[in-house]
Amino acid sequence: MLTSPLLLSLTLFLSLPLLLFLSPRLLLSPPDADDLALFRRASAPHTTSHLSSTPKIAFLFLTNTNLTFSPLWQTFFSHSHSHLFNIYIHAHPAIIPPGGPFPRARFIPSKPTSRASPSLIAAARRLLAAALLDDPLNLYFALLSQHCIPLHSLPFTHSYLFKNPTFPHRSFIEILSHDPNLHARYDARPPMLPEVPFSSFRVGSQFFILTRRHARLVVRDVRLWNKFRLPCLTEEPCYPEEHYFPTLLSMEDPNGCTGFTLTRVNWTGCWDGHPHTYTAPEISPELIHRLRRSNSSYVYLFARKFAPECLQPLMGIVDDVIFRD
Repeated sequence: MLTSPLLLSLTLFLSLPLLLFLSPRLLLSPPDADDLALFRRASAPHTTSHLSSTPKIAFLFLTNTNLTFSPLWQTFFSHSHSHLFNIYIHAHPAIIPPGGPFPRARFIPSKPTSRASPSLIAAARRLLAAALLDDPLNLYFALLSQHCIPLHSLPFTHSYLFKNPTFPHRSFIEILSHDPNLHARYDARPPMLPEVPFSSFRVGSQFFILTRRHARLVVRDVRLWNKFRLPCLTEEPCYPEEHYFPTLLSMEDPNGCTGFTLTRVNWTGCWDGHPHTYTAPEISPELIHRLRRSNSSYVYLFARKFAPECLQPLMGIVDDVIFRD
C-alpha cells in the first residue's frame, strides 16, 4: 500500500501537465471591477438621435510618454471646428500633465501599458468606452499614438470619413489573413480553441478608425477578450494588440470593415517589430505627399512613426503643405 507522502508526490507529479496547461489562467489576475463596469455602461444601447446634428470624430490618443507632437495637433484642432471632434487621452498615470496638451482634451482613468501585452488592448477598449459614453455624436473613433501625425486638415479628415461614397459607414481597420508569420504568432499564444480557430486568426495594424457600432461591439465583447487577455507563451512573436481587433471584427462583421488602415507606416528596414522612424532630415513636402498616396482607391489620413526631432520641420510646413488639401 502506498504511504501518504508517496501518494501525495505521485498525485502532484501526475497533475503537472494540467497545472502547466492552466498556468496562464491561474496566474492571470481577474479583470478590474472598474473596467468591467465601464464596459457594461458603454455597451448598453443608447437611443439618442444624431440625425439633426453634426457627427463627430473621437480622437483617441494612446501614449506611454509625453505627447511630443501636441503643438502640431493643437494646430490641427484649433481652426474653429470644435463641433467636429472630441479628444480622449490614455496616458501613463505618472505623466498626465495638468489640463492636457489640447483644448477640450479629456484624460481618461488609465493604467500602465507595455508593448506586446494585453494592456494595450485594454487601454484601447477604455478609450472606446469613454468616448462612447461621453458623446452620442461620436460616430467614428480614431486610435492614434504619440508618434502619429495628421496628413490632412481636420475638415478634410471629417469629410473623408462621413461623406465617403466608396466606404460608407465602414470601419477602417487592417485585416490580414495571409501574413507569413501568422502561424508562429498563433502558436505563441495559449490555446485559442474553440473560440478562435487558426482559420479565423487575423493580424493588422493596431491603429484603426471604427464606426460607433463596431466600437460598441469591441467594448461588449467578453468571449474573445478572455482568450486574448491571457499572457503569451513566448514573448516573440506574440503581439496581442495586433490580433485582437482584426480577429474580432473579421469574425463578427467582415463586410462592415474595409480591411485596411488609414494610418500610413513604413516597414522598410524594420527592426524588432518596429517600423521605420522618420527623422528631421527626411521631413519635406514631398514626404507628406508621398505618405498621403496609396495604391488603391483611398488616401491616408495619418502617418507614423516620427522621432521627436521632426516636430520643428513639420511645424514649418504645416500650413502650406499638411493642411493644404
